Amino acid sequence: MDTTWHPGEQALQATVGVRERMAEIGPQIVRDHMPDQHRELFGKLPTLLLGAIDAAGQPWATMLAGRPGFVATPDARTMTVTATLDGQDPALAALRAHGPGAPVALLGLEPHTRRRNRMNGRLLALSGEGLSVGVVQSFGNCPKYIQARDPLAWDDTLPALAQPLSAALDDRALASIEAADTLFIASASAPAPGAGRADGVDVSHRGGPPGFLRMEHRLDGGVALWMPEFPGNRFFMTLGNLLRHPRAGLLIPDYARGELLHLSAEADVTWNDDVKGLTLRLTGGLRRPGAFPWRWSEARLAPQFSV
Repeated sequence: MDTTWHPGEQALQATVGVRERMAEIGPQIVRDHMPDQHRELFGKLPTLLLGAIDAAGQPWATMLAGRPGFVATPDARTMTVTATLDGQDPALAALRAHGPGAPVALLGLEPHTRRRNRMNGRLLALSGEGLSVGVVQSFGNCPKYIQARDPLAWDDTLPALAQPLSAALDDRALASIEAADTLFIASASAPAPGAGRADGVDVSHRGGPPGFLRMEHRLDGGVALWMPEFPGNRFFMTLGNLLRHPRAGLLIPDYARGELLHLSAEADVTWNDDVKGLTLRLTGGLRRPGAFPWRWSEARLAPQFSV
């Protein structure tokens, strides 16, 4: 029995003809511990992406930040994060509500080198000074579609009050979406993910040239986004989750101003010979000015977009 992939992931793997291959290599590439090269990357990161799911079944994505070394791996099955955790962060609020044992998704991405690794696990402890997570799944990702940026300066200004947004958003949020070249998406395999190794929460990266998120204003006053799906590793962790539980949490960082835009959405997966991607009907959001203390250089487009 294949315990690496859940039924949503398996269905899409079968659609593209890689199901048997993924069943064979899954245990080799999705480990229950972090290899040394993953631990080395996590230990020098300036940011860490995190995904969680709240009591209503809504996934949320967020970004934690610190000086390199704020993420540590005391052993191959444990990660600790030492950082001041903002009480306004919706993903952290979800973890506080669930407590130890809550599913947690982590993505370590180094924008200036385009290296990235992922780790999905279970919350061990959470306080105002940080958190610790036990590994369930650890795996690598390729550098495709990542816009390179260099960290330039750290801004110690305290975050401003978070600003709730309706499904219609506002002009500032719409402008952030139009300008975005990077998005992070949190998803879950079920409204209350079980304890199976293939179940839980995931957070992943999506990138494209500015404008790759196509926006549509709906008749009901809401906003829908179309996000194309570019060829990847064929794990289908995000899309497989959304087939089972069609709700997503989006995060759009403003790398120049240090602002985080959190969006909740209902998701439809389109996968046929002609069109592959996600329709995301936004249901609300939260803007957190000053929540992201690093300031970054201008983006250098990924090679896949610069030709």
